[in-house]
Amino acid sequence: MNAIALPLGTRTLYQPEELPERELTMQGRKILRAVAGLGLAILGPSGVWASLNIEFEEYDLPNGLHVILHRNTDAPVVSTYMLYHVGSKDERPDRTGFAHFFEHLMFEGSENIDRGQIDKLISGAGGNLNASTSFDRTDYYINLPSNELELALWIESERLLHAVIDETGVETQREVVKEERRSRYDNQPYGSLMENMAAAVFADTSYAWTPIGSTQYIDEATIDEFRDFYKKWYVPNNAILSIAGDIDIEKTKNLVARYFGDIPKGQEPDRVDIDWQLDVDGIKKKLEEPMTPLPATVHIWRAPLLTHGDAEAIDLLISILANGKSSRMYRRLVDVERAAVNSAAFTWLQEKAGLVAAYAIGNRGVTIEQLDRLIEEEVQKLIDEGITDREFQKALNQKEAEIASSIGTMSSRAQSMAYYHQWYGDTGRINKELESYRNVTREDLQRVATEILVRDRRNTLHYPVPGSE
Repeated sequence: MNAIALPLGTRTLYQPEELPERELTMQGRKILRAVAGLGLAILGPSGVWASLNIEFEEYDLPNGLHVILHRNTDAPVVSTYMLYHVGSKDERPDRTGFAHFFEHLMFEGSENIDRGQIDKLISGAGGNLNASTSFDRTDYYINLPSNELELALWIESERLLHAVIDETGVETQREVVKEERRSRYDNQPYGSLMENMAAAVFADTSYAWTPIGSTQYIDEATIDEFRDFYKKWYVPNNAILSIAGDIDIEKTKNLVARYFGDIPKGQEPDRVDIDWQLDVDGIKKKLEEPMTPLPATVHIWRAPLLTHGDAEAIDLLISILANGKSSRMYRRLVDVERAAVNSAAFTWLQEKAGLVAAYAIGNRGVTIEQLDRLIEEEVQKLIDEGITDREFQKALNQKEAEIASSIGTMSSRAQSMAYYHQWYGDTGRINKELESYRNVTREDLQRVATEILVRDRRNTLHYPVPGSE
């Protein structure tokens, strides 16, 4: 399971790590190769987008659970995706890490599933499963042969209604989560980067901590606090169930009603209120950490929300600036100046806040000030000169391929449909995402560069090599 997951969909330019596959049988590998092979040919030979209409049905159960169904019979596989609208931003400041903790805890078992058996049930049926946590959501997916759909629905209904939250499970997962934090964050070079970025840019909001949370608060939490969190957030009216694959729509509706229809509706959870403003002065911070092998600098700016009208323009702009080896920053800092071993940029556009960031890891002997100057120069060129036609078309082509890939498997379709419904209130956006990018102009990109990449609003994090100063 993954501690951090950035927002699903086509706007994610940076993934800290891939979700590892859980245990698979040989049968499962064969079935799931078929899933992976469903990347549909929706790009013509010239790279021109050929429209693909992903048909779906959606409805609400009386208890508030939103259900999305998509039928595709190209392979005998099915994917279920359960999205809960709760992430780290919904936590108390003195109890951070709860959302991620539950991502782990929900694999413990239920009143009707013995401890540690969920993974075995799925792998034994030829499938795989996993989960992730972000600032805004916690989600669970299961991929199976299509004749095993009922198994997936039973497991998800058990997690929703009958999850076991006892001392044994909580203490087990406390240690798992603490070890994950130590291995992935505390004992890694630049491991504090995400937390320091969030603390700087999202200061005074509940985005100021990351989903991994604080070991201290997880240790301090009582069993009743964990149970209260479950009762508050794991309710059908705070969830979306998305199913895609080789299904019979009417039979699937009957199965959904059988397993989820009797689950009582919960109280509507209170939502955190964030007054997000872009015009905030930035800060500069030096992070002296013993494991830093090379000098690094990170430039971060506040950005609009995920659903803002300029989100697509920001995405394309950051891609041109520093996404990939042919981007401006990489060519300048790595290929031409030989000042950096790596350089990139990414966006975190969230439900109620957002940021964009660019970083460079320097070569030995290069100062952080040199790296800062080179990044500043490339950013200023974007503001002063805009982008070329060639750069613009290349960015659009890359986005076209990215969107095609994002809906090529049943698992990705199930996730994307839930994503668009949750954040945009429009499941059908899965068929319109490319259009929203094609409506962006070169002038839009220069405008958002001028509005977002403001020098005085830039937050700067420096990672010097120990003993270099």
